[in-house]
Amino acid sequence: MYDKILVPIDGSPTSQCGLKEAIKIAKSQGSIVRLLHVVNEFMFDYTYSSGMNTTTVIDALRDAGKRILADAEAAVRQAGIEPESVLVETIGGPAAEAIIAQAGSWPAELIVMGTHGRRGLARVAMGSDAEEVVRASPVPVLLVRGQLSAQAHASRAAA
Repeated sequence: MYDKILVPIDGSPTSQCGLKEAIKIAKSQGSIVRLLHVVNEFMFDYTYSSGMNTTTVIDALRDAGKRILADAEAAVRQAGIEPESVLVETIGGPAAEAIIAQAGSWPAELIVMGTHGRRGLARVAMGSDAEEVVRASPVPVLLVRGQLSAQAHASRAAA
């Protein structure tokens, strides 16, 4: 039984699939759900941002993160669960590091997150926070494929 479930979300359809699965598990086990959104301030190269107000960009990222958390909180509440949520800001490093740190400090008993299921060059080029979380997590991790990823995988298997 998992009493504390950490659910990293980024607002993508794939992370919504992970959230839906986490809600199912939490409802069946009476678990606490903590929603996590990571704002990475290093996504912008400050040295080449002439004319760009980086404070405005960071504020926009924070605001977007708060909206993503609010939407996810509403979905969890609609299922009859009172969620916790946290917005973590990082400067550099992959989101996986913040997810793993949150899992350890809270402490979570399970991480449920969506994965794009990228393979080959797409995975190499884009990286995989989900893969890094699986490798370094101190707790079990449930990866949930997004709908498009699952459909693409099914069509590959049928071919």
